[in-house]
Amino acid sequence: MSASPTAFVNARLVDPETGAETRGGLLVEDGRILDFGEQIAPGAFSRDTGVIDCAGNVLSPGLIDLRAYVGEPGGEHRESIATATAAAAAGGVTTLVASPDTSPVTDDPAVVDFLKRRARDHGRVRVLPAAAISKGLDGKEISEFGLLREAGAVAFTDGSHSIRNSQTLRRALTYARDFDALIVHFPEDRDLAGAGVMNAGELATRLGLSGAPREAEAIALDRDIRLVRMTGARYCAAPISTSLALETIAKAKAEGLPVSCGVTINHLTLNENDIGDYRTFLKVKPPLRREEERLALVEAVASGLIDIIFSDHDPQDVETKRLPFAEADFGAVGLETLLPAALRLVHAGAVSLPQVLRAMTSRPADILRLPQGRLKKGAPADLIVFDPDEPFVLNKDVLKSRCKNTPFDEARLQGVVKTTMVAGVVVHGKDARIFS
Repeated sequence: MSASPTAFVNARLVDPETGAETRGGLLVEDGRILDFGEQIAPGAFSRDTGVIDCAGNVLSPGLIDLRAYVGEPGGEHRESIATATAAAAAGGVTTLVASPDTSPVTDDPAVVDFLKRRARDHGRVRVLPAAAISKGLDGKEISEFGLLREAGAVAFTDGSHSIRNSQTLRRALTYARDFDALIVHFPEDRDLAGAGVMNAGELATRLGLSGAPREAEAIALDRDIRLVRMTGARYCAAPISTSLALETIAKAKAEGLPVSCGVTINHLTLNENDIGDYRTFLKVKPPLRREEERLALVEAVASGLIDIIFSDHDPQDVETKRLPFAEADFGAVGLETLLPAALRLVHAGAVSLPQVLRAMTSRPADILRLPQGRLKKGAPADLIVFDPDEPFVLNKDVLKSRCKNTPFDEARLQGVVKTTMVAGVVVHGKDARIFS
């Protein structure tokens, strides 16, 4: 992507990496940040420079989403790269990591290459493929890490499939260490979680639904950390949903292990009571937990213990969601609601705006080793302008995602993205480039 020089003026500049907030503007040239600060004011640049007046709104790096289902190849009835990236641009997400649970699975360099080419031709934002840890996501045979990394895979994950066999995960971590690759693993003891469809406890019993205990997460994570200690590989636990997991992560970080963790926006802003009268759009994996667990997660974001907030965008069509709760598929869309839902934490006074943005920009960029997500000279011009206070009621029918299974349908939210720029090109907003 390329574009003529662009100047953002009258902005509230928020640098998530340092926490600094200033008033001023930002100048973009050749797809990169040329300069920013108070000196970038109307009239301080050449006539051929395009001008975007931020009208006092926040200007920050674009969001980096650790995991999103993009539908291609094989799941175009649920989502496509075109619809997923349109939703991402509308939500202020400028980089998304595509989950490998496609058909065929992203366990072959040819599939990685296919995703990159499709994203180049039909995507509005950056799409970075994550490759499968195990072939076919079956948790048995390890994928070809070296070839997949060379093809462009930015991380290795089996998505929502936890690897049951400890020897398999040990081998994966060993290979990842040798290739300096990142393993993103969903910690869940699948045997203990069993057929649980929501959080185990009193509410599950009253609703007559099978529950997955929080210990299923804790036991699997304890094992994973021991394997990280054995191998020295870079490891990210994502998603986590319990205070038990937070205790394990805190100890691992205190020990100096190369460990990070991520949480979905659903687990930060919703709890098991929101399921109400069997609302299947809130059936997610791991299940929504009790309010005490949610509050512990929020506190961990504020302290920096939790590194990443992500959408876990998982579109499901009507046929798989309009079913009894126990039979419905797991998953919720989230690209367009990631930012406004996260701003709930800011408006509640629980977390500062730079802290929330850091967990969705510079911190995932650090962990994935990406140049994006930073407000500094020379960084890629992946930027968003948003009004953090503008209220709206979410209407699922206006979502750009192909599926509409949002847990925030008819929710009152604040935070509207006005402009999204990727590599110096406006992809959402009144000056957006037209995409086919």
